[in-house]
Amino acid sequence: PWYALLGEIALELAIGAAIGLAIGWAGALALRHVALPASGLYPIAVLAIAVTGYAAGSLAHGSGFLAVYLASMVLGNAHLPHWPATRGFAEGLGWIAQIGMFVLLGLLVTPHNMREDIAPALIIGLALTVVARPLGVVISLLPFRMPWQEQALLSWAGLRGAVPIILATIPMVNGVEDSRRIFNIVFVLVVAFTLLQGPTLPWLATKLRLG
Repeated sequence: PWYALLGEIALELAIGAAIGLAIGWAGALALRHVALPASGLYPIAVLAIAVTGYAAGSLAHGSGFLAVYLASMVLGNAHLPHWPATRGFAEGLGWIAQIGMFVLLGLLVTPHNMREDIAPALIIGLALTVVARPLGVVISLLPFRMPWQEQALLSWAGLRGAVPIILATIPMVNGVEDSRRIFNIVFVLVVAFTLLQGPTLPWLATKLRLG
């Protein structure tokens, strides 16, 4: 039943959150009190703690993604020894991951198969930009009383980056019907609205007197 599924999801998120926070806190405490023989080992230790968070969360039948995210957040905000070296190491790994991700996405894309999906993608993107995202921003920021100019800029920021495209590959892997079309629509939507919204953000910020 749907309520059992929701309960299972909530339990997995709770387990992942608890494990991630615990491992992040314990890892930061250990790194502050353990003297490693070389400064270059601290970035590797931080990476190992993050991987341990994912592994522990998954083994406990929780959300490994939430566990590694929260563990990394705790580590990133902790005052660790040799932090500049660790940050540089993390940024380098991040760029390598992004390059590899875009190469793999390029192998999945077949441009001549996207012709019939361009119009649906633009219609969906228009609905997201004009209705869904502004409404979501207004509702989410109600408790914070943020000025309308900042809300307008957030509403126009839109859906950009590779994360939505990566998520669209999950139905393909699981053999969901029409998953290829879902992927094509998301890909076209992200690319088209990145080209539209990205260059206009500085102009809009200036018009709203935010830049």
